[in-house]
Amino acid sequence: MGSGANADWSRRRFAAALVGTAALLPACTRSGAAPEATATHRASGSEPTPTPAPTGPRPLYIGTYTASNGGGGKGIGLATYSPESGRITGTGTLTGVPDPSFLAVHPNGRTLYAVDEATAGAVTAVRLADRAILGSRSTGGSAPCHLSVHPGGRWLLSADYGSGSVAVHPIDASGALGERTDKVTHTRPAPGPGQQGPHAHQFITSPDGGHVLAVDLGTDTVYSYRLDLDTGKLTETSRAAARPGAGPRQLTFHPGGRHAYLVNENDDSVTVCGYALATGRLTIGTPQSTGSGTGTNHPAQILVTSDGTHAFLANRGHNTLARYAVEADGARLRLLGTVSVAGDFPRQIAFSPDGRLLFAANQRSGTVSVFHVDGAGELRLAGEPFASPVAVCALPL
Repeated sequence: MGSGANADWSRRRFAAALVGTAALLPACTRSGAAPEATATHRASGSEPTPTPAPTGPRPLYIGTYTASNGGGGKGIGLATYSPESGRITGTGTLTGVPDPSFLAVHPNGRTLYAVDEATAGAVTAVRLADRAILGSRSTGGSAPCHLSVHPGGRWLLSADYGSGSVAVHPIDASGALGERTDKVTHTRPAPGPGQQGPHAHQFITSPDGGHVLAVDLGTDTVYSYRLDLDTGKLTETSRAAARPGAGPRQLTFHPGGRHAYLVNENDDSVTVCGYALATGRLTIGTPQSTGSGTGTNHPAQILVTSDGTHAFLANRGHNTLARYAVEADGARLRLLGTVSVAGDFPRQIAFSPDGRLLFAANQRSGTVSVFHVDGAGELRLAGEPFASPVAVCALPL
């Protein structure tokens, strides 16, 4: 990564701590959430097994920044939450992972993965049974801001914001990571307006498992790849261009598997996209309102309920959660309104596995807000937000 890219990452990463800035940080979204797992079943033509209602306290992991030049967190926050009330109780901190700003869990629930969002980027595996760190591996790029586990559980996908690259690592039977099997840097198209280079922001698997898609804010492009499940190598199959300067940040699929929703950070919009299962090609639609009005706002992430009827969008700046009705089998979003997130700068949102709770990690206020979600798409705040320094990712299990 050149010096210009380093400067751009540093400026964007730490400016979010300043009141009123328009420069933003990479996103953090939950990998392995119930809606995405349900989508895989539905796209393959089988009905998902209903998630049983959990009983007793459930684990919650909180990502943060630990670096002295803009951090404040001590490590991965450890907590539990009540599936009934949504109340969060802190239980400690897992140290030893630098700048764990994004977290994901293996499909078998035994291993936690974290990015090390540093100039020399890395990804780290943690065994949940005893919270032992199983080791870290270099991503080959800088400032990794997102990772996800391929549904088969054998490959870890990561996105390097600073260098605009995506990487693949093998996962062994213990959950530990092997050396990187592939890395691709987004050199084309040229960076969009106001960008100094590519900024890979997310790397996920399509609901049917046929392709992996990388969202790049810097090039205003979503790249589709085939992942060789034997070698871990990537082959590009198509590209989808957002409008110049949109700044695509995060993509979420509808459970039906044929539509997705793209959040655009820079132009404060969300778009409905068509998705072709056979080719992995994404077709980006017309930008729609985030419900933020005329003020400065940079949307972070959108979630879709497992039944595909509603969606929720985190608005940073407006500090709200926008509520949408999902219509026409996923082909249309209709804005219902917004509710206060009860915090400042909601960087990331996640559903509990049963979909009855929504968690919002509020970076600037250092809190995690919890909402009850009902079948009509209504959100109800579940008590006072939980204090957690520089909360940038909440992962409820």
